Amino acid sequence: MSATVSLQQLTDQLEALETEAAAEIAAAADADALEQLRVSLLGKKGRLSGVLGAMGKLPGNERPLVGQRANVLKTQVQALLSERLQAVKSAALDARLARETLDVTAAASGVPMGHRHPLITTTEEIVDLFCGLGYRMVEGPEVETDHYNFTALNIPPDHPARDMQDTFYLKDNLLLRTHTSPVQIRQLEQTPPPVRIVAPGRVYRRDAVDATHSPVFHQVEVLAIDEGLDFSHLRGTVMAFLKAFFGDLPVRFRASYFPFTEPSAEVDVQWRGRWLEVMGCGMVDPAVLEGLGLDPERFSGFAAGLGVERFCMVRHGIDDIRRLYTSDLRFLEQF
Repeated sequence: MSATVSLQQLTDQLEALETEAAAEIAAAADADALEQLRVSLLGKKGRLSGVLGAMGKLPGNERPLVGQRANVLKTQVQALLSERLQAVKSAALDARLARETLDVTAAASGVPMGHRHPLITTTEEIVDLFCGLGYRMVEGPEVETDHYNFTALNIPPDHPARDMQDTFYLKDNLLLRTHTSPVQIRQLEQTPPPVRIVAPGRVYRRDAVDATHSPVFHQVEVLAIDEGLDFSHLRGTVMAFLKAFFGDLPVRFRASYFPFTEPSAEVDVQWRGRWLEVMGCGMVDPAVLEGLGLDPERFSGFAAGLGVERFCMVRHGIDDIRRLYTSDLRFLEQF
């Protein structure tokens, strides 16, 4: 800008800027380009501000004329930017609709293949491994009585262990089972030892939904009752199963507490540099055997329970349990 400036010079610059702005806005291809133009034209350091910066060199009576013309230009540029933005958005939507339009009258090119849910395949693999060890699969009802879900498992009404499982109660002393352990009671009532069963099934607890919890999930119960069984048989069975499922991962047993087993343990595997709990287990409590009319001096046994979702998430590297329940084909097609 020269040392002196005239009203005509600034007016000519504003006229030229109006023409340039209209052409550049009309040529903008997308919203990002329009935003860059807005800043270039109307920003604090934009071209319009550059013209107005020289207005202070005009005589006082001429400055309002330049200011009025600049305000008109600013309003025009803003309107052009808004109109062009709507146009490019509409064009982008039209292009997307054209790309994604389906011809419903076209002949089918093939029938898409279905995919088995990863929870189903994980459950079947767990059951198959135990059946290979001589167990047989059994099932039980999901709507249980308080007796089978708690009392027969050495959890009387006033037992604090009931607080460990927030239960869905129904009418007539019924409830949604909180674990698959009631299946072992029902089987021992019907079948005398020796008994070796594996029982998969759905269970229910009043858990808040987050990345690792769901009010509906799946467990697998394992039970062996015979003469002469001890903790070494339990450990050997668990180690054989975990090695078959996970491979050669470090395994540790930690002392724990469950009302229906004594002694009890939780089992961890070392996974991605940290210990991860994968199941609980223990020797069947003599009180449970006595409640079923079995002599604990003659018979002994062990039980174990594991969560299918945990095994599935570890196996497939899934970071959020909610992905298993969305029925999202993009997720399921990976398996």
